[in-house]
Amino acid sequence: MNSKTHSAFTGDKATISRKVGGSIYAYGGYIRGKNIKLVPDKLIEQSWQASDWPKNMVSVVKFELVAHKTGTKLTFTHTGVPDEQYSSIKQGWIDYYWEPMKDLFSKSVKK
Repeated sequence: MNSKTHSAFTGDKATISRKVGGSIYAYGGYIRGKNIKLVPDKLIEQSWQASDWPKNMVSVVKFELVAHKTGTKLTFTHTGVPDEQYSSIKQGWIDYYWEPMKDLFSKSVKK
């Protein structure tokens, strides 16, 4: 939920509102959406639409966070992805979010 941090680990400018109903924008407009639910330190739920999807096709991403003694457990779901886009979206999460995020956080832990 931090535009600067998101931009740092993805390598592309992002604008992410911190308010329910606020807009999100990433990857040069490839991803656009809105915040549906925000519960500090527990839940981020957003509507997402990719620019190459049909206009009425909107998906929902949910990041659920649970504190643990060794850190934070993240449970992620992404529903409503068009069938023909599923494989590329799944790989995109790995390549453009999870791996870069892991690198960013592992560097900050080492400091």
